[in-house]
Amino acid sequence: MMEKLSVLLPLLAFMGLMLAVSFAVRVRREKEGAGFVSQYFIGNRAIGGFVLAMTTVATYSSVSSFVGGPGMAWKVGFGWIYMAVVQVTAIFLVLGIFGKRVALLSRRLDAVTIVDIIRARFGSDMLANLSAFVIVLFFLGTMTAQFVGGAKLFEAVTGYSYFTGLVLFGAVVVIYTAIGGFRAVALTDTLCAVMMMVGIVLLFYFVLDAGGGYRAILETIEREHPAMLAPLSAGDMPLGLYFTQWLLVGICTIALPQSVVRGISYRDTRGLHQAMLIGTFVIGFMNIGINFTGILAHGVLTGPVMDYGTVDNIIPQAIARSMPPALASIAIIGPLAASISTISGLLIVASSAIIKDVYMHEKMKKGRVPSMRRLRLLSMTSTVVIGALVFFLAASPPNLIWLINMFAFGGLETAFLWVMLFGLYWRRANRAGAMLSMAGGTVVYCAAQALKIHVFGLHPIVLGLSSSLAFFLLGTYLGKPTAVERLRVFFPDEKEN
Repeated sequence: MMEKLSVLLPLLAFMGLMLAVSFAVRVRREKEGAGFVSQYFIGNRAIGGFVLAMTTVATYSSVSSFVGGPGMAWKVGFGWIYMAVVQVTAIFLVLGIFGKRVALLSRRLDAVTIVDIIRARFGSDMLANLSAFVIVLFFLGTMTAQFVGGAKLFEAVTGYSYFTGLVLFGAVVVIYTAIGGFRAVALTDTLCAVMMMVGIVLLFYFVLDAGGGYRAILETIEREHPAMLAPLSAGDMPLGLYFTQWLLVGICTIALPQSVVRGISYRDTRGLHQAMLIGTFVIGFMNIGINFTGILAHGVLTGPVMDYGTVDNIIPQAIARSMPPALASIAIIGPLAASISTISGLLIVASSAIIKDVYMHEKMKKGRVPSMRRLRLLSMTSTVVIGALVFFLAASPPNLIWLINMFAFGGLETAFLWVMLFGLYWRRANRAGAMLSMAGGTVVYCAAQALKIHVFGLHPIVLGLSSSLAFFLLGTYLGKPTAVERLRVFFPDEKEN
């Protein structure tokens, strides 16, 4: 009993620290007396470069990055690393393509959310409400995957039950997000990102040591699993999978709402540039490091995958078998931090979609301005309710959490990529195109997933993005042009046709 408790104590201390940060942010927010909406949902646009980099990395790096992904690397081999390396570009792309433009527009429009910008660009409440619905829908899937992955890891390493882990870190993340808002999320994300890196370094060292060193592990792999050394892994990593995964977890991540919203929150251009450089380095270190560690885990876990249940159990088992309990309790903080940070980032965006983008907008259309007290209560309540819903969905855990996460990624990218890209950079983009693209593309993507439709063997994200693009172009050329007055806000330096 005492041994199990000693493993748990560092994690409890870390969670206590996150709660303390959220309460400190709450006290500071009340002292500053700035507008609640701006403070709660975007940290009053005061996030510095280092924190911006870490919160973007932490939100992007989910538990599947630390559990499901390296588990697949253990199964597939170096081909998985070649596929995952594209994620190194994610932070640079999202902040570089959308970061500054979104920041300038948000200040010009006094926008707090991505939906605010979409509503202002296309002048459609229906599109804005659909955007909010899509965000909440796919976020539920992503957050469920994080809850499941975190609780499974907790169970494997600490010896406590899956349900205990679910209750523990589920309650902590919901409480600190609800109390502290975006600034608390950003600061705790920074702590989480640091612990992720510490966890990767510790696990890498002990897995390498337990396996007898790099040369011994590689000789074992070469002798028993030679396909793991080939880029295509004897067919387990076909070129089509490379292509679709580069879209899913690389290029198209620029459109993920939880990442784009970071562009609204940064303090200045210098901070943005710092975040791009720091974030690129950190995400590269994490992705390559943890997936490489997954391959090296063959030195510790030498049996077939069925001996360990599923690939989701590989990293938890590697931690439990290679590390002393005291250090395992520290290493587990890293992947659990990935789960917690992702959930908190999604919770705050989902809450803003419901309260700011739907409720508050509808009230103000009718000439009613909700009181600060009411907004505070509703924002915190919506955060808690969404968190509770995800908790109940995770109570019966599904397998292959990385697939669930990728499904949600694909849905969000299909819905938002062309709407954001064309909306911000193409004058001719209009309401009809955006509406058809988001609605039609999302339906096609979900149908392809449900019916297991793989055109040319490719992931449904290709069909989703292609149909979304076709719908956008069709709507743009058939629908009414956007009003000139609206375009002037988004393209002030361009001449009118």
